[in-house]
Amino acid sequence: MIPRPNDDNRIKIAPSILSADLSRLAEQVREVEAAGADRIHVDVMDGRFVPNITFGPVLVKWLRPATRLPLETHLMIHDPDAFLDAFAEAGSSSLIVHVEGAIHLDRTIQRIKGLGLKAGVAINPATPAVMLDEVLPGLDLVLVMTVNPGFGGQSFIRGTLRKLREVRRRIDEVNPACELEVDGGVDEKTAPELVEAGARVLVAGSSVYGSPDGPTAGLRRLAHSLGL
Repeated sequence: MIPRPNDDNRIKIAPSILSADLSRLAEQVREVEAAGADRIHVDVMDGRFVPNITFGPVLVKWLRPATRLPLETHLMIHDPDAFLDAFAEAGSSSLIVHVEGAIHLDRTIQRIKGLGLKAGVAINPATPAVMLDEVLPGLDLVLVMTVNPGFGGQSFIRGTLRKLREVRRRIDEVNPACELEVDGGVDEKTAPELVEAGARVLVAGSSVYGSPDGPTAGLRRLAHSLGL
């Protein structure tokens, strides 16, 4: 059964600005906020950890006054520790770092929490769930990548469903308050499968901001597919 909005375990949608029209970014963020989005997902890429370069702390600082929604900052970068303070000061509500990119992951998580932010850890499609075991008790969020990070609009990797179920099991056993989020290829067709596998937060870029009839229609179509 798909949890309904009044459940404590309700499904949340986090539109990714990676697919937004950056010339109208504030307007497009406000549009999905009005349509019922739960948070805004900010994909930060450095051209080294992934083959693309996107946003930095300046954009987060500029975006912060444009919305009341939490700004979830996904650091797809090498050595995220060097930028934690800058993104915190810019107005990020949570910081997500990668198992594959953080050298001293536990220290990085503690630093994020010390800054007063929620701490999340992401794992790439080829990274096994077991890599989360040592840090899972202290996490606020786990993000399972369902595409290889670096670009929007990629096709969902179906093999990640098995890992998503495994991460769900581990969270329920060790840290039930931890959120389980997915990012990559999320649309009205894949979303119900992802929720059935255990996801409770869905990052959606192309299916919302790439919708031919606009972000509001895209977000509502995604929500409707989940019975929300």
